[in-house]
Amino acid sequence: MAPFEKINIPQAPPMVMVDKLVEIVDKTTVTTFLILEDNVFCENGEFREAGMIENMAQTAAAGVGATHGIPGGNAPLGFIGGIRNLKIEALPKVGQEIMTRVTVLHEVFDATIVQGEIFLNTRLIAGCELKIFLINN
Repeated sequence: MAPFEKINIPQAPPMVMVDKLVEIVDKTTVTTFLILEDNVFCENGEFREAGMIENMAQTAAAGVGATHGIPGGNAPLGFIGGIRNLKIEALPKVGQEIMTRVTVLHEVFDATIVQGEIFLNTRLIAGCELKIFLINN
């Protein structure tokens, strides 16, 4: 797939939690995100749990937007319908860049089950299974 110039997600600043769409291979999407001090999910110099979950969901949205989005249009709107097996080993600090990998496990109608993983350098620091529902217009 060609390099990605723009991430196609429905969120707008200050709620954008992905910076770069690195790759999409089969059912796996990879993004990166630099944690900045003014991020709405930062507290005491750390990127908090809610931000990490949102980052995984937006990585999934970036994959959908790149593979199914209408060129020049918006990715479909969706929402998190469930979280399973959430494990957070560490909270990234302001100034650190995380890499997030989301793999689609199942797709049934408007529901998608994904496995999300967040890495700091090569260390897995968080992961969970998300159930995401897309809203079709």
